[in-house]
Amino acid sequence: MTQPIAALLCAALLSYTSAAAQDLTAQAKQIAGRPNVKRAFDHVEASREQILREWIALTEINAPSGKERDRAEAVRRLLESCKLDRVYYDAKGNLIAIRKGTGGAKAVVFDAHLDTVFQEGLKIKAEIRDGKVFAPGVGDDTRNIEAILASIRALDYAGIRTRADLIFVFTVEEETSFGGAKHFIAENRDRIGQYVALDGGYEGLTYGGIGINWYKHHFIGPGGHTTSKTPPYSATLPAARAIERIYALELPKDPAVHLNIGMLGGSDVVNAKAADAWFTVDLRSTDQKSIDDFERRIGAIVQEEASRFGMTVKTEDVEEKVRAAQIPGNRESFTVRMAEAVHLAMGFENVTVSPTASNNANMALLAGLPAISTGCAPCGGDHSLGEWCYIDPFYRGVKKLILLEVALAGQ
Repeated sequence: MTQPIAALLCAALLSYTSAAAQDLTAQAKQIAGRPNVKRAFDHVEASREQILREWIALTEINAPSGKERDRAEAVRRLLESCKLDRVYYDAKGNLIAIRKGTGGAKAVVFDAHLDTVFQEGLKIKAEIRDGKVFAPGVGDDTRNIEAILASIRALDYAGIRTRADLIFVFTVEEETSFGGAKHFIAENRDRIGQYVALDGGYEGLTYGGIGINWYKHHFIGPGGHTTSKTPPYSATLPAARAIERIYALELPKDPAVHLNIGMLGGSDVVNAKAADAWFTVDLRSTDQKSIDDFERRIGAIVQEEASRFGMTVKTEDVEEKVRAAQIPGNRESFTVRMAEAVHLAMGFENVTVSPTASNNANMALLAGLPAISTGCAPCGGDHSLGEWCYIDPFYRGVKKLILLEVALAGQ
């Protein structure tokens, strides 16, 4: 193919893609301008105080991963006043609410996870100051739980019916294993047309899933007292040397590889040489080949350092490995382009669209489903006791969610 022809084809493709994006933005704006959608938006504005009260009340119910039922029950009670066709728990403990459509399209799933990273017994008290609400878990992921509840009430108030069923899933165990999403998708794969994980984000969205591998490398030696002549070394020595070498590895930037050694352990007493010294590795990338390559390189380092001191290695997977989930062509799918159009229609500028999800959307993508993740408020301090979210932009985020529900499910 000659260069001029190739250039023309490339220009035509870019022009088509741009035109398609513009068409969907115009469509999203048209949907936002419909009287019933405007009524739904108005309901959000009229319900600001109720929404904030509920958001805080749900946040203050601690929900450690795997122990989400108290928060789930609070959500279930709030759903009782909504016009839903079915509300139930599945065998995994996910709370599922179905709002049936008029037919003609597969269901659109909106997922917000119930669990947090905080320990059992933590007493949570939200505090409002400087236009923000502060509390552990207020953003990840309670903002999106409340956004779903507020959006359902707004749809009911405005009398909006969608073609596709809307399935709202309040999932368990997102923070530890994606177990809730795995279970729900495995049971419902054939009825799902599109999947939206509400988890993080505000001004943009993700369309691909980052791979996440967690390892725990043990160095096993004979141990001994501090003063013993043999063995000469604690298992902490090869562990320390391996950590230094691993952190010296040069990490690619495109596609990026992220690596963290977060946990370490050894002997239980000061005056003993560790018979088992260990550390964890968190390895992430959007490129599965890069993950596999660094897994091999790290494994070789660990084996070399153990052998140097006559010790052995035991490696365990802390959690089931999550492969990078990149569906070819998903960036140009209707789901992704319409979600981008919704953001533009809502007035967001410089909308970020990236392939770096690290949430329940990964499970949907791995199942081959068109999936995105986004969120409904700008927040900070995730996974810390100082977590916070801006309050006023949250109501705009709820409206964005309503428009996304209608635009993806159709009317």
